Amino acid sequence: MRKKMLLKGRLTAFLQWLLAAFFVLFILGGAVFLYYAKDLPRPERFSEISFAEPTRIYDRTGEHLLYELYGKEKRKTVALQDIPDSLKQAIIATEDSYFYSHWGLDWRGLARAAFANIKDRSPSQGGSTLTQQLVRTTFLSRTKTIDRKIKELVLTLEVERRYSKDQILELYLNQVPFGSNAYGVAEAANTYFAKEVGALTLEESGVLAAMIKAPSYYSPFGLHQEELLGRKDYVLSRMVDRKYISQEQADAAKSRGIRFAESSQGISAPHFSLMVTDELITKYGEDFVRENGLRVFTTLDWDLQKEAEAAVQKFSEQNIAYGAHNAALVAIDPRTGEILAMVGSRDWHGDSEPADCIPGVSCTFDPKLNVATALPGRQPGSSFKPFVYAEAFLKGATEQTVVVDEPTNFGIWGDEEYKPQNYDGKFRGPVTLRDALAQSLNVPSVKVLADIAGLQDSIEFAKRMGITTLTQDPSFYGLALVLGGGEVRLLDMVSAYGVFANAGKRVSPFAIDRIEDSGGSVLEKRLIQAQGVLPAEVAQTITDILSDNQARTPIFGARSPLYFPNARVAAKTGTTQNYKDGWIVGYTPDIVSGVWVGNNNGEEMRQEPGSVVAGPMWHQFMEYAISKPRF
Repeated sequence: MRKKMLLKGRLTAFLQWLLAAFFVLFILGGAVFLYYAKDLPRPERFSEISFAEPTRIYDRTGEHLLYELYGKEKRKTVALQDIPDSLKQAIIATEDSYFYSHWGLDWRGLARAAFANIKDRSPSQGGSTLTQQLVRTTFLSRTKTIDRKIKELVLTLEVERRYSKDQILELYLNQVPFGSNAYGVAEAANTYFAKEVGALTLEESGVLAAMIKAPSYYSPFGLHQEELLGRKDYVLSRMVDRKYISQEQADAAKSRGIRFAESSQGISAPHFSLMVTDELITKYGEDFVRENGLRVFTTLDWDLQKEAEAAVQKFSEQNIAYGAHNAALVAIDPRTGEILAMVGSRDWHGDSEPADCIPGVSCTFDPKLNVATALPGRQPGSSFKPFVYAEAFLKGATEQTVVVDEPTNFGIWGDEEYKPQNYDGKFRGPVTLRDALAQSLNVPSVKVLADIAGLQDSIEFAKRMGITTLTQDPSFYGLALVLGGGEVRLLDMVSAYGVFANAGKRVSPFAIDRIEDSGGSVLEKRLIQAQGVLPAEVAQTITDILSDNQARTPIFGARSPLYFPNARVAAKTGTTQNYKDGWIVGYTPDIVSGVWVGNNNGEEMRQEPGSVVAGPMWHQFMEYAISKPRF
């Protein structure tokens, strides 16, 4: 009995302590609430907005504004009843599943996001409610501090107390940023689809809901349209999970193509500028870049960029006769790694071709895709050969080493006998490595790979030079590697040729020289670091061969696009199997540039080599670059 009384007494004391602790916490919580609430903006006045400062991206001189992220806001207010249910449901399902049941803070959402982020090992999901997002973007500063977080929580509770859920949702849908200066769902519908918000289809609603997570990254006008469409499908699946739509409706919406409006926001060197934007967001985060007024000075040479765009557009129009609908050009300073010019497609402002194609799937011409950096890349044809020959020279071969150009069966590869042919179908008997490379002879090049350089070592050498895409097992490429059997990026190829131009020293390509904050303080400044990856004498041998006009004349002619009468320019062309891709990459000690020509969907061109489809535009650009005082 006494034991029971003692236990009861302890339980009573514990409950009294618990009640006292709760009371103290309640008093402290109320005090904190009042302390932070007294100086906060009034929730009934949503016009009290903290405006963000736009980030501006410039060329290398700072005289040419290339792109501005989030300048003046474009906004059109719309009533909740005029917003389609599909859009409201898509946003709620993705951003705040329990919006209508929580009181401003959703512990389930926070726990789910934390679990997902731990599972994915990255902060891919957030736990903020729509009310928190509304408060954050409307009233508070952009600094991320505990003090600001407490204010956010206090204001969130106040907004939930003062407004109904439908009122909060309407305010949110008219405030949420969508990139390209568009704020609110009505302006987003007009910006990205050129239509009133009420006319949005289910899949278009999914696209807008998908963008909220990272408006710049997922912009339809940016570099990640494929990822945007993938996230759109995720949104539709979330709508199925929340029973807003059926699985059949989601599947139908996922299968339908989407037509985006043309961007009306001013942008120069668009593929380059958006690549820079992507790099900024990856490093600093979407919110920081969007809100902190950075001044970004890039490596772009404005004069070279204009010439590159003009050359690509001029000769791309001519190449349509060859069945080639797109082209890209990149130029780099091999001594520093600075990207001087970048054209990712023949016309950023053009329409996809054919008219009914699906971007990223069936288009021969996709204006927004940056072919210069896109993965997995394109096959480089014979423009890959210099890497294999350089590896052969490292192993003791010389330019006078002789191989026999003759019909050769290299065994079974890809379930059939591998018997490569030369471009002209002829065989020349014994040839030196100089003539074999200068004339781009296929059979001798395969022999150089098989008998001297070695497949595995040639792949590793190409990686050291800057080729980033050869990630498969060597057997996947086989001996066809030397003829361009592995996919590469144009940017990587130009950078790798820069090692030959820079006496064997590699400098990684970069686009951002320095970044200043809104007050002019330097946040970062690029430091040039060169790494020796090839003996200077081997680099010089490759340069001598690729600039030997006499040695290449039997195949290319004496006055081909590779030839410059008043300058010593090294160059190599490439043509892939079935004429799907045409290449040329060339350099002087001061500049290296490359051109790709073909169709986005891999459709075959007419039977013309890289020297014909890519050579003229590359020659025009290089002729201008060589004559420019800077070079």
